[in-house]
Amino acid sequence: MLWELIATVFAGLGAAGIALLLRKLSNNIAPRWLIPVFAGAAMLGFQIYSEYTWFSHQTSLLPQGVIVVKTVEQQAVWRPWSYLYPQTLRFIAADIANASANTVNPQLKLVDLYFFERRAQARRVPQVVHCAQHSRADFSEQLTIPQGNEALSPQWQQLSHTDPLLLALCQS
Repeated sequence: MLWELIATVFAGLGAAGIALLLRKLSNNIAPRWLIPVFAGAAMLGFQIYSEYTWFSHQTSLLPQGVIVVKTVEQQAVWRPWSYLYPQTLRFIAADIANASANTVNPQLKLVDLYFFERRAQARRVPQVVHCAQHSRADFSEQLTIPQGNEALSPQWQQLSHTDPLLLALCQS
């Protein structure tokens, strides 16, 4: 975030320099207010650009075998342009390459989910996915692991049969 702030300030300074150059080339005929307008527009433009490119940049840094299973697009009143083109400021990625099957019940798979959010540190949450019963649960010491096709405890959350996590993990 510090580097983004520094880049924003330099974008403003660069645009202000261009406005100063325009004033000098026009023998100071160009209005003085052009300098802060250029600086403000450049800083705002850089922030909009960085918010829209954040998702593609983050996904390009993911290692092979980690896939995006959910994105969250957001719109905000203070970002009126987001109503025309919503911004992806959060997403969930699953480490499919390092997922492991349970030795007792191969329908159970342990996978790490990574929660990414703009301007926040990524969080890792281990999940257990039951491929046959289309469910998932947070991995913990208290989690009751079902034997075979027995009923699941309330700790498990039902998933849609078209859930991207379920499709990526159970079809591989």
